[in-house]
Amino acid sequence: MGQKKHKYPVNLTKEERSKLGRMTLAGTISVRKLNRVKILMLADEGHEQGRQTDQAIAEKLAISPATVGRIRKRYVEAGVDVAIDERERSGRPPGISGVERASITALACSTPPDGYAQWSLRLLADKAVELELIERISFSAVGKILKKTLSNPT
Repeated sequence: MGQKKHKYPVNLTKEERSKLGRMTLAGTISVRKLNRVKILMLADEGHEQGRQTDQAIAEKLAISPATVGRIRKRYVEAGVDVAIDERERSGRPPGISGVERASITALACSTPPDGYAQWSLRLLADKAVELELIERISFSAVGKILKKTLSNPT
């Protein structure tokens, strides 16, 4: 008794199989990408005898069957490269803009206020808010900005 046809069948070409096989041996790709490669290879495996279900592939790789389905769909709709590459993620936007970072760095390079021999991180944070360079900032955030600036000289 044969299995029903899968909505998104994976039929890798000889070249695609070879490419994916090399990727599994390279040892330089992320675990997430390696899982996507393995999904495609397992989905393609044994297409003469009947396909493996998403559930079976998911169990072998210890991932969600929905993930297997998504990768199959991406392969069928857009090809092997799109299916295995990481998609852009929205994520949280940076809280401090480049202009604000530059302004804080410039402030740190300026002469400290009267009565102070040098800038402290707390003093810089307070002065940046006072000068309305930024709405609010912690002294530790100022420290991170300055650390990045000093570790990446241009």
